[in-house]
Amino acid sequence: MKKLILAALASAVLCLQACDKNMPVADVERPAAELLTHSDNSWYIESAAKVDDIHAAMTQIRSSKGAAKNIILFIGDGMSIATTTAARILDGQQKGMDGEENSLSYGNFPFTGLMKTYNVDAQTPDSAGTMTAIISGVKTDVGVIGVDEDVVLDDCSTLAGNQLITALELAEIAGLSTGIVSTARITHATPAAAYAKSPSRDWEDVSNMPLDAVVEGCEDIASQLVNFEANLEAQFQGLDIDGIEVVMGGGRRHFLPVEKAANSVDASSEVEGDRTDGRNLIAEWQAIYPTGTYIAEQGGFDTLDVNSQGPVFGLFNESHMLYEADRANDIAGEPSLTEMTSVAVDILDKNPRGYFLVVESGRIDHGHHANNAYNALTDTIEFSRAIQAAVDNSNPDETLIIVTADHGHVFTIAGYPKRGNPILGKVIDVGSSDLATDIDGMPYTTLGYANGPGFHDFGAETNADKVYYTEPFAGRTDLTNIDTESSGFHQEAMISKRSETHSGEDVAVYATGPGGHLVSGTQEQSGLFHIMNFAADLVGKAQTSLAN
Repeated sequence: MKKLILAALASAVLCLQACDKNMPVADVERPAAELLTHSDNSWYIESAAKVDDIHAAMTQIRSSKGAAKNIILFIGDGMSIATTTAARILDGQQKGMDGEENSLSYGNFPFTGLMKTYNVDAQTPDSAGTMTAIISGVKTDVGVIGVDEDVVLDDCSTLAGNQLITALELAEIAGLSTGIVSTARITHATPAAAYAKSPSRDWEDVSNMPLDAVVEGCEDIASQLVNFEANLEAQFQGLDIDGIEVVMGGGRRHFLPVEKAANSVDASSEVEGDRTDGRNLIAEWQAIYPTGTYIAEQGGFDTLDVNSQGPVFGLFNESHMLYEADRANDIAGEPSLTEMTSVAVDILDKNPRGYFLVVESGRIDHGHHANNAYNALTDTIEFSRAIQAAVDNSNPDETLIIVTADHGHVFTIAGYPKRGNPILGKVIDVGSSDLATDIDGMPYTTLGYANGPGFHDFGAETNADKVYYTEPFAGRTDLTNIDTESSGFHQEAMISKRSETHSGEDVAVYATGPGGHLVSGTQEQSGLFHIMNFAADLVGKAQTSLAN
């Protein structure tokens, strides 16, 4: 009986193979090697090529300590993983692609990891604490810059003894050239963490400081930048450095006195300066560096001689520089982040010992705070172009390039939009040509926010900050006849707030060059300093310099 059953099963299998007209008989006869691959499938081919590229990069690693001559640290302020994804799609769609298959420049880097962003006292962080961790290797509290967690916020008396040494300062001591570039105010939290020590990120100039802090001898952030060389030399007997070679960003108001006569050519306020101590820090910088070049607008930038011997100080706006989409509206013109990055590399690369450069795309963060994905994403795309410019202008065998964010935002990509659906548009589901709707029958966008000022429609407006001159919008609105792809559209938010908040999730880190392989797994944010230190042996080189 058992033999009869087995024979019947064998006949059934043979019948299925030979008699079923839908059975792909040819597949059965294919060589075994072909069955193990999909060499005619583009997804398969492209993914395999990516793995080959990573393997090639791994085999070329110069993993010894100090192998990196140069370091370029790129910070996309607020550039969450969702921000990179949405910007990648928008960039692709602007190039005529579906978008999802596109890559931003740093997406092609061979090494990627995750970084925890929490501050010592906060689950969801701020930029002062996060950038301090990145640049010094020590996690700290919300709102403080260049100091450890033992400092009390806004208390000058707790500053002494709690200051931290930064990677940029170590580079200076080691004899490397240094630079800071930002589209935010150069005294803002992220760029300031590279050079300043302050119990408050808000002490950008003396007018923001309490009287007792001034009396106790605390120095405002703008003043610390101008006096960076003298302040660092005072910490180490016999140290002689040449100061930061390149500083470019916004924030002129914190360097100028409250005097109309001190206004710049493109001042947007009747009185541009904020300083109440009467000091003109731009004039002081020029006195310290008589061979240096100060520039305040596009014309001065375009005529800059990158081969000149003195340092360069560029302040291109009274406050933050304009969003990339709004840059053409600057009174006297502003260089792009890509232009500033390229010039900075050209200037710094003249030093045979190498260089350390920090580049921040600060306005990604501001676009998100305004619930304006358009500006956040277009600034991310410009950030990607700046990174590519750095890759093109540097030697990959001796330059470690790291790209990361200091924190994320409560920014989401949601719904079930079909492939190629405009990333700034309303959701059209897979297999449909009609707008997807919520339970109330209203359409919704792919991109949204958990909180913030919410829906606003300013049409072709390119300055996202306009939203702060209106009231936050609570709840949903009918978007049927609204152009959600316009630059002036601000996405809806679930919770109404004056300004959208940061998020607490991990952020991505991308790396290429010597030491880049250390960017792996999930690490504390403070670990990024130690990766840079290993790659360039900053501490070791600084110690040698001090010993000599």
